Amino acid sequence: MIDVVAGSACSDYNVITVATTARIVRIGNSRGIRLPKALLQQAQLGEDVELLAEPGRIVVRGIRRTREGWADAARAMHQRGDDRLLDAPAATRFDEEAWEWR
Repeated sequence: MIDVVAGSACSDYNVITVATTARIVRIGNSRGIRLPKALLQQAQLGEDVELLAEPGRIVVRGIRRTREGWADAARAMHQRGDDRLLDAPAATRFDEEAWEWR
C-alpha cells in the first residue's frame, strides 16, 4: 500500500506506510534488491550506506561523516553566544614563573 501525501508542507511524494516486499535478484556474481524510490526518499539515505548483517535481517543505514555538521554547529553556538569559556582563565605557576613571550 502506498499513500500519497498531497499539499504537505515539505513537498508532494509517496510515503510507504506498510512493509513492502522485494525479490533478491542475481546481479553478476552477487545478489541485489531493487528499492522503490519513495522508500529511499523516505529513509533520506545518501549515495553511500553502511550494511550490517544481523540474524534474519540486513540493516541498511546512512553513513555519517566524521565531524559532519560541526562547522555549522560552531557557527550557531557563536551566534547564540554559547562559545565562551565555562571557567574563568586561571594562571598556573608555569604561566607566572616559566613562560616567556619572545
